[in-house]
Amino acid sequence: MAKKVSKNARVAQRAANAGSGRDHVKVVKSMKDPETGKYTYKEVIIHKDQVKQFFANN
Repeated sequence: MAKKVSKNARVAQRAANAGSGRDHVKVVKSMKDPETGKYTYKEVIIHKDQVKQFFANN
């Protein structure tokens, strides 16, 4: 039989992986093509701290 993992062990493992994936977000930016007038969407997964910088850049 498989050995059951205690809650404390899972919490400690989560703390060890603290910066792994929970600090990243998926952002979608719409851009209008000046020639055709159609919209295109750019999807990127970036760190939470870089969101404002991503939307500020053209």
